[in-house]
Amino acid sequence: MQLLPRSIALALNSLPRPHRIMLGSLTALTLAMAISKPFVYHNDDDGYHQKPIAKQILLDAQQVRSLLPEASEPLDDSDSPPAADIPKDELDDKTENEKGVHEYVVSTGDTLSSILNQYGIDMSDISALATSNSDLRNLKIGQQLSWTVNDDGDLQRLTWEKSRRETVTFDRSGNGFKASTEMLKGEWQDQVLKGTVGGSFVGSAKEAGLSNAEIGAVVKALQWQMDFKKLRKGDQFSVLMSREMLDGKSQQSELAGVHMRSGGKDYYAIRAEDGKFYDRSGSGLARGFLRFPTLRQYRVSSNFNPRRLNPVTGRIAPHRGVDFAVPIGTPVLAVGDGEVIVAKNGGAAGNYVALRQGRQYMTRYMHLSRVLVKPGQKVKRGQRIGLSGNTGRSTGPHLHFEVWINNVAVNPLTAKLPRSEGLSGKDLKDYLSTVREVMPQLKL
Repeated sequence: MQLLPRSIALALNSLPRPHRIMLGSLTALTLAMAISKPFVYHNDDDGYHQKPIAKQILLDAQQVRSLLPEASEPLDDSDSPPAADIPKDELDDKTENEKGVHEYVVSTGDTLSSILNQYGIDMSDISALATSNSDLRNLKIGQQLSWTVNDDGDLQRLTWEKSRRETVTFDRSGNGFKASTEMLKGEWQDQVLKGTVGGSFVGSAKEAGLSNAEIGAVVKALQWQMDFKKLRKGDQFSVLMSREMLDGKSQQSELAGVHMRSGGKDYYAIRAEDGKFYDRSGSGLARGFLRFPTLRQYRVSSNFNPRRLNPVTGRIAPHRGVDFAVPIGTPVLAVGDGEVIVAKNGGAAGNYVALRQGRQYMTRYMHLSRVLVKPGQKVKRGQRIGLSGNTGRSTGPHLHFEVWINNVAVNPLTAKLPRSEGLSGKDLKDYLSTVREVMPQLKL
């Protein structure tokens, strides 16, 4: 340790005298600034200075955490999505859900809590629902849930289609929910509707007798195989709908299978007992998603929180994604096959990319240092779409990643993402039996 001061002294002595004077002056100035403590004084009524006044803001532990540099979302972030300019097409206008209404088909491993929690529903509401009907704790594959929320994201109503005939509705009542059951007595009938694409698929499907909801079901079933925007005049389709008829009117319907012929190529989607759609051989139609948009998993510096409170304003300022602490220049990957719908500088979002995967899924990648794709470009799962950075309204290098399902932001770390798995065993045997019954009805 004694050699270090001696080495520094020898180095200083070897410098020219003007350089030694300048270095000493800068050192003295730096020390003076570090020691000094500037204060703001307020004069009292007599004109004399009072003691220095400092404003004190008491924050709890959670608020202190949100002010750390690693919490990259700005404190003055608005409630609106940062990419409100994402283009919409005719299919969005005609088939999207009513505002505030969300739908979900129960799949393997789902629970009421895992489904609703990823959409930001309070655990107290989930618990109240389960208390009002214990059967909700044992959801079955293929059952459908739909729910509505108000502008604040609070759950107002949940509809549970237990079977084709039985529907249970839970309406908010005070601090809990009141359940009501409806048993439909209509007769279920299979109907085949066929048509030829003219000006647009939506218009042609309506002429064939499909409702907006049924058109949406067809689009979702085939969303991974084909782009409905690129259907040509003369393309053909055949749809098998199972409808419940009551007094000559359809009360509800369920898509059983669809056959689309476009450009001389045939596309099929047939519903299995689990509520999902598969091809003629039982292979999954969904394109599998990566869980993380990077080659390896990085530390999460800020979690998904749709009800995050702004520590300054006290208002809800949702954090609609997760932040990964990644070094600048880290390759950012598309988590699934899709189309680039936004690739530009987005102000607070910095350089960012938005991908549309199928018709239900959208992913966003923000604060990039460089964008490697262009709008309209098709990308594959695992393809590089940009390099991470620190652009836009950001307090440090990181990647902000979002997943949207049916225009609702969900937690990317827990959301139920598509997996390209097929059926096997008894499930496959039962499905192939269904295919043999449905295929002849879908002939064009």
